[in-house]
Amino acid sequence: MASVFPLADLRTSATPGSWVDTIIKGDCVAALEALPTHSVDVIFADPPYNLQLGGTLHRPDQSLVDAVDDEWDQFASFEAYDAFTRAWLLACRRVLKPTGTIWVIGSYHNIFRVGATMQDLNFWILNDIVWRKTNPMPNFKGRRFQNAHETMIWASPSAKVKGYTFNYDAMKAANDDVQMRSDWLFPICNGGERLKGDDGKKVHPTQKPEALLARVIMASSKPGDIILDPFFGSGTTGAVAKRLGRHFVGIEREQDYIDAASARIASVEPLGKAELTVMTGKKAEARIAFNVLVESGLIKPGQVLTDARRRHSAIVRADGTVAAGGEAGSIHRLGAKVQGLDACNGWTFWHYDDGQSLRPIDDLRTIIRNDMGKVG
Repeated sequence: MASVFPLADLRTSATPGSWVDTIIKGDCVAALEALPTHSVDVIFADPPYNLQLGGTLHRPDQSLVDAVDDEWDQFASFEAYDAFTRAWLLACRRVLKPTGTIWVIGSYHNIFRVGATMQDLNFWILNDIVWRKTNPMPNFKGRRFQNAHETMIWASPSAKVKGYTFNYDAMKAANDDVQMRSDWLFPICNGGERLKGDDGKKVHPTQKPEALLARVIMASSKPGDIILDPFFGSGTTGAVAKRLGRHFVGIEREQDYIDAASARIASVEPLGKAELTVMTGKKAEARIAFNVLVESGLIKPGQVLTDARRRHSAIVRADGTVAAGGEAGSIHRLGAKVQGLDACNGWTFWHYDDGQSLRPIDDLRTIIRNDMGKVG
């Protein structure tokens, strides 16, 4: 079973990180306030939607629709819901790392109010993601369009944050090398994935599909990151995080949900290192300046660089610039100059002779990056 951390113990615990990979039992705001500042990498929040359901709903055959009518989804007014939203968002901001991000999912009942509050609190919205459902619930009364989607807001703590995690290259590769769009098509949770009690009824009325959480986590986190879910419910976030090599912390006040989530997470087997390696592109690689190659001795002052066809040549200078024909500058500027172009990638244009063939100086940059990785 996954560990359960009583809120009272969290407030008095002196062991750093003892709350990681646990379910904290208690009110979400109180539990968030007891967690360390800047301690989690990603937050996925599936708050009450405040559905404002009025009376029971029946299908055309008069069977009862199993709608969300739980006490935790009911608020006295929009003002009460807004106050609740502001409180948990402020608490989330405090525990989120400066380069972390937050996802919030909702329906038309609440997502616009949540989004406005996030902007009022200076969260910076990166995307709104539309989750299109392949099998949405019909509109039984026939008075509206079928509600076939939910919306996720993905945001950073402020507009100034630049170093947040977005595994762009992995998402693009997984999407047949086409940039992934902001409309995602997944079925609602059903079949064997849907948790049910001994009575055959749903354990949780709004259980999210694991495929949806897998994409969220794979897109915006790295293995070893901590994923927080302040409305843990049946534990989808924890189960997917564990399988994908991330840590989790859930907050939940209902014991029945905690029991179901705990058993569910305990049965998950994490994937191995090979399966969890995240594909990265050039943008994710460490920035290496040309002068680093000179300082490390991989390129010598006075060494001659040429293009691949030996039509142009330049001399390397001790300060990390290159010179040719009375002109001097960076590898990029001089590469463009000798070709009569406005721009040039000097790393792939200039080559060095390794004694057997000409090779792009970018190969030497790769050596530096590999050495940096060994040190790290």
